[in-house]
Amino acid sequence: MNEPNQARSPEVSVVIPLYRSAQSIGRVVAEIEEVARAVDLEIVLVNDGSPDDTLVVCREIATRCGVPLTLVDLSRNFGEHNAVMAGLRHARGQWIVTMDDDGQNPPAEIPRLVEAARSSGHEVVFGHYRAKKHSLWRNLGSWFANKVAEWTLDKPRGLYLSSFRCMSAFVAREVTRYDGPYPYIDGLILQVSTRLGSIDVDHRARDTGASGYTLRKLARLWMNMFVNFSVQPLRLAMWLGLLMGAAGACGVVWVFVLWLRGEGPEFGWGSLMTALLLFSGAQMVLLGLIGEYLGRTYLSANRRPQSAVRDVQRVDPKSRG
Repeated sequence: MNEPNQARSPEVSVVIPLYRSAQSIGRVVAEIEEVARAVDLEIVLVNDGSPDDTLVVCREIATRCGVPLTLVDLSRNFGEHNAVMAGLRHARGQWIVTMDDDGQNPPAEIPRLVEAARSSGHEVVFGHYRAKKHSLWRNLGSWFANKVAEWTLDKPRGLYLSSFRCMSAFVAREVTRYDGPYPYIDGLILQVSTRLGSIDVDHRARDTGASGYTLRKLARLWMNMFVNFSVQPLRLAMWLGLLMGAAGACGVVWVFVLWLRGEGPEFGWGSLMTALLLFSGAQMVLLGLIGEYLGRTYLSANRRPQSAVRDVQRVDPKSRG
């Protein structure tokens, strides 16, 4: 393993998690090299256990890249946020920009993100897409995640959380102190700083293929947001339990009143089973929620790894000759 050296820190580190990125990462890096003509930056690529030729392509890019490049190879697929955490730990810049690997985030917007953070005093600036090129279900998922974040994470209303973001080295350092197995970058950022802002940026159609974010992965991301960084779901469960208990108590009183008046309802198997299924289903949901909290606590206590780095390759074009 080539350990990170102590060379001069660049102004900006661009961190990109990679999964099935063999067809797109070459163009993304080439565009970042164009940006590097005006900005002192480095690139940090994190191969998140891609099953295709992403690692081979990245090694080839490293041999000819015109800017300092760090290639982090994870031992298996850990997930986007875990990969970003690994990249943040190897970023040396005063500002760190995170972006996707599919070409939808224009590298030309990087200087604008950095300048917005520097000039405004914000420690994190998110890119707010002028016109999103995602599919309908992905857009709905992002809208839902942002709305729930306002409730569970105290996200400022109107602030759009996106993966195209610029953060200060201080925020990156504090975020990476978290070593649990279920990181959620935006949740960690909201715990570290309130100096947050956003600017409008472009959003392009994907270079190739479909989004790597399946419904299952989005659900897992939502669960990380709900369970790892907030106790609001447990509070909701408590209030739901109280509400159901109150409804049951009211039902008992009403049945008793009808009995006194000799107007008892016709009880049948169907109505009884309906009520039983309703309350039993609610109980199972609440038990599942509590079990999710306990299970994640168990895995964290047993030190389930956030990621495992197989190899780190750092290349500086100045050292080639």
